[in-house]
Amino acid sequence: MQLTWNLKELYSSFDSEEFKNDMKRLDECIYEFGDFAEKITKDYDNEVKKIEEYISRKITITKLMVNLDNFISLTLSADTKNEKASKNSDLLEAKMSEMVSPTTRINKWIRGIKDIDSVIEKSSLLKEHKFIIKEIVEKSKYLLSYKEETIISKMKNTGSNAWSKLKDNLISNLKVDIEQDGEMKQLPLTVVLNMAYDKDKDVRKKGYDAEIASYYKVEEGVAACLNGIKGEVLTVCDLRGYKSPIEMTLVGSRMDKESLDAMLTAMKESLPHFRKYMKRKAEMLGYKNGLPFYEMYAPVSSAKMKFTYEKGAEFVIKNFRTFSDDLADFAKKAIDNAWIDVEPREGKVGGGFCSNITTIGESRILLNYGSNFSDVVTLAHELGHGFHGECLKGESILNCDYPMPIAETASTFCETIIKKAAVKEASKDEALAILEQEISDCNQVIVDIYSRFLFEKSVFEKRKESALSVEEIKQCMIEAQKESYGDGLDPQYLHPYMWTWKPHYYYADYNFYNFPYAFGLLFAKGLYAEYLKRGQDFVKDYEQLLAITGRNNIADITKVMGIDIHDINFWRASLKTIEDDIDKFIELSE
Repeated sequence: MQLTWNLKELYSSFDSEEFKNDMKRLDECIYEFGDFAEKITKDYDNEVKKIEEYISRKITITKLMVNLDNFISLTLSADTKNEKASKNSDLLEAKMSEMVSPTTRINKWIRGIKDIDSVIEKSSLLKEHKFIIKEIVEKSKYLLSYKEETIISKMKNTGSNAWSKLKDNLISNLKVDIEQDGEMKQLPLTVVLNMAYDKDKDVRKKGYDAEIASYYKVEEGVAACLNGIKGEVLTVCDLRGYKSPIEMTLVGSRMDKESLDAMLTAMKESLPHFRKYMKRKAEMLGYKNGLPFYEMYAPVSSAKMKFTYEKGAEFVIKNFRTFSDDLADFAKKAIDNAWIDVEPREGKVGGGFCSNITTIGESRILLNYGSNFSDVVTLAHELGHGFHGECLKGESILNCDYPMPIAETASTFCETIIKKAAVKEASKDEALAILEQEISDCNQVIVDIYSRFLFEKSVFEKRKESALSVEEIKQCMIEAQKESYGDGLDPQYLHPYMWTWKPHYYYADYNFYNFPYAFGLLFAKGLYAEYLKRGQDFVKDYEQLLAITGRNNIADITKVMGIDIHDINFWRASLKTIEDDIDKFIELSE
């Protein structure tokens, strides 16, 4: 079983003729697109034909960019020291910035069309892309002049994009000094992070202490990255006329503030219940002052739930099949065809992600697999993202770009399938361990995500005044953790550096990439409850739901399944299922 991914479906190498030709072809397409933009925006004659040609050209350029960008970014994710990938990343970013001026010119021209609906109705191609055309009209009010947009895009290459790369480089190459078997060793950060799941309390504590100490080596550099990116976001947000970065995020996420407020309010109401869980876990592990941060993932059962990657992959495929053959067959295809980079190593970025490569109908998944049941859950999570991409294969590439909150739905749904299946096969000890992990994961996605939301909100507010020092950033994180976790955590053992290695704070185009995880969890729980009611009749509707996520607002997507995300009671009902699990865990543990 191959443990590193294969990118040859994209290109064989950076020196291949295919890669070089596509880079050259992209230049030509962008140059022609610039001429095209200047030509069509002179008047409003032949509007239908002009927009059709715009869509066709956009599809061609998007396909080229998807192939090139994925090959470069995936190579860098697995090897941040790859010089050819780094150089080509800079080159591609420069090329992509050349698209900003003509795209802005055309988008403003489209907004000026007097009756866009009647224009769309005259063409099957335009009707297929109706949502994104109407979205162009709506979002164009935030566009600056095409010259200003071009300047911003070009400056990002030496601004937020460069800061983000520096952060990845600092963290992926960070060596942690730690004592093992009587001798000092230097281990990659990703390996030390996996120690949080070890059955030995001393190993967990030692890993935490070594991890915290290691950040002193990079804290100033990473803080500079955070300040640079957040400062740029605030500047661009102000220039474009958004009230705040959160408003900019909601517009980009196709989500309204009413939905976000309803969800956050319900989450805040549920925090005391999660604190009950943390305090009970602390008692089980022998602590009296709440749970130390380094014990968040500590096993509470003696059950040995170790899964080699091969065993974990088999478990996932088998249990996906209980839901649908389509899902199981997709997972098997991804695993058998080396779409997954499995193990942690120096120079590889931390965490996990899935990249759906719509041009070739495939996905690539990055893991840092550590043989725990949580790693099996992560595998299922990322395969869920991949299956989402599989359901979009029949869509135009322009209709495949779904917003952040809905992005976490399929992944979380797949997690639920695996956890429910694991409980059925488990002994009593194992069932308790699985139940605890399910609650622990929910604790992360509700409580920790809420703390991340509070942290990012605080950083943005303070960054308006000036750049933040390392100590100020750490204080923002501690305050956010205290407000969210409350007395569930031991205040002497929090995590002031959680902002360093979490990648989500360093995407200038995706701010507040935290609440989407909570949305995905709670929406998926609502969907799973529906699946239990309807059985196999639910499956095709679910696949259709995933297929339309790139061409609808979120509130309209959820209505397809009869769910109103403006109603706080929906969120409360989903949270109630977690609260019931907490009550059951406390009962079993006593």
